[in-house]
Amino acid sequence: MGCLPCFDSKEEETLSPHKEGSDDRRAIYPSIPPNPPNLSSGADRLKTRSNIGVPEDSPHVQIFTFRELAIATKSFMPECLLGEGGFGRVYKGRLLNGQVVAVKQLDRNGLQGNREFLVEVLILCLLHDRNLVNLIGYCAEGEHRLLVYEFMPLGSLEDHLFDVPLDKEPLDWNTRMKIAAGAAEGLQYLHDKANPPVIYRDFKSSNILLGEGYFPKLSDFGLAKLGPTGDKSHVSTRVMGTHGYCAPEYAMTGQLTVKSDVYSFGVVFLELISGRKAIDSNRPPGEENLVSWARPMLNDRRKISNLADPRLKGKFPTRGLYQALTVVSKCIQEQAAGRPWIREVVTALLYLANLPYDASLASGPNRSCVAEKDDNGSKDGRGGALMRKEEGGSGSGCKWNLEGFEIEREDSPRENKKMLNRLERERAVAEAKTWGDSWRLQNSRLNFDGSNRRPASESMF
Repeated sequence: MGCLPCFDSKEEETLSPHKEGSDDRRAIYPSIPPNPPNLSSGADRLKTRSNIGVPEDSPHVQIFTFRELAIATKSFMPECLLGEGGFGRVYKGRLLNGQVVAVKQLDRNGLQGNREFLVEVLILCLLHDRNLVNLIGYCAEGEHRLLVYEFMPLGSLEDHLFDVPLDKEPLDWNTRMKIAAGAAEGLQYLHDKANPPVIYRDFKSSNILLGEGYFPKLSDFGLAKLGPTGDKSHVSTRVMGTHGYCAPEYAMTGQLTVKSDVYSFGVVFLELISGRKAIDSNRPPGEENLVSWARPMLNDRRKISNLADPRLKGKFPTRGLYQALTVVSKCIQEQAAGRPWIREVVTALLYLANLPYDASLASGPNRSCVAEKDDNGSKDGRGGALMRKEEGGSGSGCKWNLEGFEIEREDSPRENKKMLNRLERERAVAEAKTWGDSWRLQNSRLNFDGSNRRPASESMF
């Protein structure tokens, strides 16, 4: 049977045309051969642009019986329950070989069904990347539908951002930037390396799982769609996803593009920076919707620091915050054409993630500290240190104010202020040049179809 209808924009098309006389159960739960990649008549289309073809078989994807997974999860005991989502419940299990796994069981009365199950099996059998969760196997025995994944010990990003116990340390700035960069790389794989591109359609903090060292991986691909090909600009489909993360043009018209994912990424990145949920009905009026609340402040330099998570207690680089919020502002543009491509977002975030911030030098919010110079390069005293040898850095020992970047030398008269401002401008120009060089180098290494290339004059920054 063909699985292309799983991705096709014609929602009324059936998953598995069954023969006359077959019962309703077969129509609702079509049988799944043991080799998902061979299900699809269009499987040859879904291959990476690195010319890696679809394998004839998937030796790493196992077929489990329901009994095996019941044993692994202690008959799906509550003590093994990890969480619950639109697909169903997720349990922690241990296979007979000792491997710890996560077992997701389809709730037949839930929001998702057999179509989403087939899509997820197909995608994770065909597409493999370090930033996509690894599918170990599945069970399609009778009416049972279960997926078996690698176990991600740190749970989801949502678990570490919202409703965190007071005695638990919040995610620091460096970790947040690393998670954002890795999640963006996962989207880049789906958009730029899968051919045709895959639109995730459900990018949100609860679908970003964290492994050791907070390494992020995207999960839950049941709502994914193949992107437009040829001269098509979008895919038309019924609106699916999660309120607060959906791009406005998709929510209003059902027209889906890869830029819809970019909008969703911008919302999640804003969650990472602010520590607020995309939609939070417990907030005061006017603050329930994160994007609506944040958008005015993104255009007001005096208020932009209010977007930082208070739990960071000022332990973040002010310039890094501004640069990160610049990425957010670009991603959540109302018009899809105004948003960057995900590869541009990746370039910007890799830049931010590779500027480790030394929180031990922070002295609290809106307070200044003295910039020093060590063997590794010049430290940035904007609430901490950028442990990177900056081009043009002079290690002048200036004091930086977090609010307005006003600087003054403690041991110099006030008349030297103009000279110091000039030095700061020169340092900022050098930093911008480094960023631009990094962007051009990353862009030149990409090997993708030129039709989606943004002209140099339209660079994000």
